[in-house]
Amino acid sequence: MTKPQARAAIQQEIIALYDEYTHAPLPRRVFMKRLTAITGSTVAASAVLPFLENNYAQAAVIAPDDARIHAETVSFPGPDGDFSAYLTAPKAASGKLPGVIVIHENRGLNPHIQDITRRLALDGYLALGVDYLSALGGSPADEDKARELIGKLDAGTTGAISVAALKFLKHHARSTGKVGVVGFCWGGAAVNQLAVLAPDLDAGVAYYGMQARVEDVPKIRAPLQLHYAALDDRINAGIPAYEAALKAANKTY
Repeated sequence: MTKPQARAAIQQEIIALYDEYTHAPLPRRVFMKRLTAITGSTVAASAVLPFLENNYAQAAVIAPDDARIHAETVSFPGPDGDFSAYLTAPKAASGKLPGVIVIHENRGLNPHIQDITRRLALDGYLALGVDYLSALGGSPADEDKARELIGKLDAGTTGAISVAALKFLKHHARSTGKVGVVGFCWGGAAVNQLAVLAPDLDAGVAYYGMQARVEDVPKIRAPLQLHYAALDDRINAGIPAYEAALKAANKTY
């Protein structure tokens, strides 16, 4: 194996490990021990880590105080009480706007998801970034803690929160009543779930999320746009059956 090939192989091994860490999830001490074994030393592991973990300040596209948008924290009734959400809209817009629910990854409603919610506002939407961890004290800054809390949400609770968010946004005073949803990873799976649960959902966009059960596909009414990563074998394993079910049921995707 040439040196470039070796570097590429190690890089993919590290990415696969980080995916396991964030989605299995692995305890951080186990992740660091295995990362050290791959890279050869704790110094090398520490050098690689910043390339894997998020830097929200550098990644932000739209500043929280951008003068072009109005952003506020709102609440809506959900299972077991009120749920918190980050609502954004373009300041210059007059009249009602189509809505988009933004569903976070297993790290909770973090600065990155809030940034995406602001981006959607500048695209002309009334965008709602929902904190699915509201009933558990809200999304913590510690991502490891957020992943632990996400594990406490069962599918029934997650679906009920999504349906409640859809109802809230459809009936919001600034909404046209047309509402879509976009979600990432854990949130991508929640998009597929909401498409099954809500016949009045107008569109769903899922990024690399687990597919809906094939037996539930006939319940879907919303058109779907589904994105997957080429090397994500764990999620991609479900694509053929899901696509076959969508085709068989004559769904738009």
